[in-house]
Amino acid sequence: MRKFVAPDPGLVRLRGAARAVLGIGLAATVSGTAGQSLTMAVAGGLAALLALFTVTDATVRGQALTTALLPAAGFPVLALAVLLHDRPLPRDLAFLAVVGLGVYARRWGPRGNALGIFAFMSFFLAQFLHAVPAQLPQLAAAVVLALLTSSAVRFGLWCYERRLSAPRPAPAPLGGRGLARATTRQAVQATAASAIALAAGQALSDERWYWAVGTVWWIFVNTASRGETLVRGFRRVLGTAAGVVAGLGVAIPLHGDPVAAAVLVALCVGGIFYVAAVSYSWMIFFVTVLVGVLYGMLGTVDPGLLALRLAETLAGAVGAALAVLLVLPVTTHTTTDAWVRRALRCVHLCAVEAAGRLAGSPGADPAPRVAELEALLERVRVSVAPLVHPLSPLGHRKARARRVLALLDACAHEVRGLAAVAADPEGSRTGRLTVACVRVEAAVQALIADGTTRARPLRSPAHPPADEPALTHLHGLERALAELAEPLRGTRRPALAAR
Repeated sequence: MRKFVAPDPGLVRLRGAARAVLGIGLAATVSGTAGQSLTMAVAGGLAALLALFTVTDATVRGQALTTALLPAAGFPVLALAVLLHDRPLPRDLAFLAVVGLGVYARRWGPRGNALGIFAFMSFFLAQFLHAVPAQLPQLAAAVVLALLTSSAVRFGLWCYERRLSAPRPAPAPLGGRGLARATTRQAVQATAASAIALAAGQALSDERWYWAVGTVWWIFVNTASRGETLVRGFRRVLGTAAGVVAGLGVAIPLHGDPVAAAVLVALCVGGIFYVAAVSYSWMIFFVTVLVGVLYGMLGTVDPGLLALRLAETLAGAVGAALAVLLVLPVTTHTTTDAWVRRALRCVHLCAVEAAGRLAGSPGADPAPRVAELEALLERVRVSVAPLVHPLSPLGHRKARARRVLALLDACAHEVRGLAAVAADPEGSRTGRLTVACVRVEAAVQALIADGTTRARPLRSPAHPPADEPALTHLHGLERALAELAEPLRGTRRPALAAR
């Protein structure tokens, strides 16, 4: 339950959740006022949810442009899915192609990611509603109306982003070419996993098989290694199981009551948006309860259906696990090592910028580097999550991974303090800063040296003068870097993660 009281600077998550409830609720209301059926209102509500949830461009203008492009990505796929609804083999092949292209589109950043998700979910929506060609014009109209309504809320009625400071920059993805490139590799893996899930899902049900493919899709979002993917699959199954139990207790007893269902839908939507950034399991819990309520509104919910939802989710998680283990696998070690190296280089650049600022250089500014370091540390935490997971049996590596995280946090603390000192025009200006920065650079180079480079041993620095705060932070940074040598380069213990 601590996820519900996680820090929410600027109440961004709370405002996002409240705006989502307002935007989706208004979209459903407008749909009803326009005389659309309940099925079309559900389609519109899901389209509004996707637009509010997946469009994450750095600027409001970018968000508006991406939202405007969603129909261009979704409508051709929606039409294809509807036209192939009674032709299983072409439909399945088309779905797999949409999966591969949708994942591949992530190489174009947040916009490509949003368009890929909307395209995939357009195909998924057609399966969810069992749409037929005669319904295509109504579906398109419902989606357009919902996008217009939710956009009016997001960009007009409640555009709180205009008053926020610039968002923290997202770190560039790890490098690589061809099949080594993350988006290419994941496109291949996701397609293979979806093929496995599709076959298993159809063996479980001819009507609800698409849940297995949907599970694969969302498991592969924001993962980079096999460890991350396996952990996310576990969390999805856990969240779905909890949501099924809750659905049995709340969705079925509603008996389609419209007022109670609307209240529960609003609570689920708010929950999805509020916890998405801090807990994948809780997000999936709310998604599962929401799906149960929607099925209840459509008059098709029962205990067997919710149990099938769990079975399909498990099939999708197994398909994802097999794919990341057997198809172009990338180990947790490879990913974690790359992110740690980037974080350490950024630590050095932060120190250099701060020293330059203290020395009077007008162009030196450590603040952007500090923001970059914070983003990189978030990626390190995500990458190392499989090792520190409570169910991880690797006790030695779990302890070492936690030690690495703690020392990297210590580095970040010293860097933030150094930047604060550098922001003070009366800060320390001494030649010893340059010497200390050289030592920090040497410490970083020693930590990131590969096996062919002989790195000198790291030593903890002497205690700095108490009246020089910049040197105090630099020496604290040296000390943390020296202590990182054991968990990162120790030879007596196994590597942080197996290759």
